[in-house]
Amino acid sequence: MKILIVEDDEDDFLLISNYFKNITVWNFDVNWVQRYSNALDELCNNNYTLCFCDYSLGAKNGIDLIKDAVAKNMVTPIILLTGKGNYNIDTEATKAGAFDYLIKAELDEDKLERTIRYTLERVRSMQIIQENERRYRSIFEKSKDIVFIAKPDTTLTNINYAVTDILDFDAASCIGKPLADFLKNPADMEYFFTQVKANGEIENFELDFITAGKEIKTCLISASIEADSANEPYMQGIIHDITDLKKAEKASQRAEKLAASGRFILTLAHEVRNPLNNIKLATENLQETTKIEEDIFLLDIIQRNSQRINDLITELLQSSRPADMNLTDVSLHGLLDKVIAAVKDKLVMRNIILVTNCDQRDTIIRADAAKLEMAILNILVNAIEAVPDTTGLIEVKTIVQNNQTSLMIIDNGCGISPENKEKLFEPYFTCKRNGIGLGLATTFNILKSHHAKIDVQSQVESGTVFSVVFPEQKV
Repeated sequence: MKILIVEDDEDDFLLISNYFKNITVWNFDVNWVQRYSNALDELCNNNYTLCFCDYSLGAKNGIDLIKDAVAKNMVTPIILLTGKGNYNIDTEATKAGAFDYLIKAELDEDKLERTIRYTLERVRSMQIIQENERRYRSIFEKSKDIVFIAKPDTTLTNINYAVTDILDFDAASCIGKPLADFLKNPADMEYFFTQVKANGEIENFELDFITAGKEIKTCLISASIEADSANEPYMQGIIHDITDLKKAEKASQRAEKLAASGRFILTLAHEVRNPLNNIKLATENLQETTKIEEDIFLLDIIQRNSQRINDLITELLQSSRPADMNLTDVSLHGLLDKVIAAVKDKLVMRNIILVTNCDQRDTIIRADAAKLEMAILNILVNAIEAVPDTTGLIEVKTIVQNNQTSLMIIDNGCGISPENKEKLFEPYFTCKRNGIGLGLATTFNILKSHHAKIDVQSQVESGTVFSVVFPEQKV
């Protein structure tokens, strides 16, 4: 055990060092320094187990040494020695960071041994506490989930950096704000707060948070009321982002609905087309044999409507089947140029502004150009129909990032209600007067065949953002 004695009186040093020689519990390597500056240099090396420091060291004293050592993050425990007892010095030394306070006149082997044992036990306890603090601080700071501490009324007092990754807010700017400030519907906090207050905790409560960029993130929040060392209550909790999981669930549900719809359409097509073919054959025979003008007129109506039913069945079958892909290398920017050119007349006639904000890097994707063009055209036509004349604004935007390419079509139109948004890609769902609800269902099928993901963010009277993410790209 390496011991440093800081003592300007050699006789006192010899007396103290003799006490160490008489203690047989440990082996000691005692070093002596007389000057304050030398003592600080020795402590800077952090090579000592303990330091015994005299209070009187000339211009500066032992308490100054303790304060300077603490300020420089020196870890050696310092025990203050003084010629006679003084309550004020004892109190000041303890506040400065001294581990113990000894009066030289009362010092003997037993007191010295007890002080060393007490100090070593305290050091071990502090090391355990510091290690636990470092461990839990690391978990707190590096967690991918948002971890927070708040007052019982949910006002944040501490939050980790995951809030920046998930909600795009700077962690420091969140301190002092209530959780309700980050929710899409602040009224949802009332139920959450009631449950925590009644039960002391809540687990996996689903809430919609809103990011700094006004994007909605669905999260699960778990929280509990705890008490600190002064028995004052506080709230701690974890917020887990499940936005991608919810999107995957919705995509799976859409795929299941499309599959069920496809099976129904196949059955319907078979059952309808058999009698329809008989009607068409009979009509054609009658058209060849009759000469009566009124009959010819009526038979022509039957023939046209039979063909219309047949065409409708064909369209239904095409919308429900997985699209057969003829994949080639396609320039996404080039494809967008074709889509925009196809709607140019509509834009001009209604005086709608369309701007493009494409990434400087073009993206070459493996795609069926004709089908992908159709899918994007369906989205763009919906945007055109949603925006008002003369003040309508549509932005077509691409972003290349993290080996993915995102295509966004943003409009300032009428928006989509939450109820309709849930049904948007379902077959036969439409808000248009003459629509049959197959456009976006077909779009979903085509994008699924391209392994692309589609997401919609919309607010009524504020506009809509369609986002399509292509997983692989060549720049």
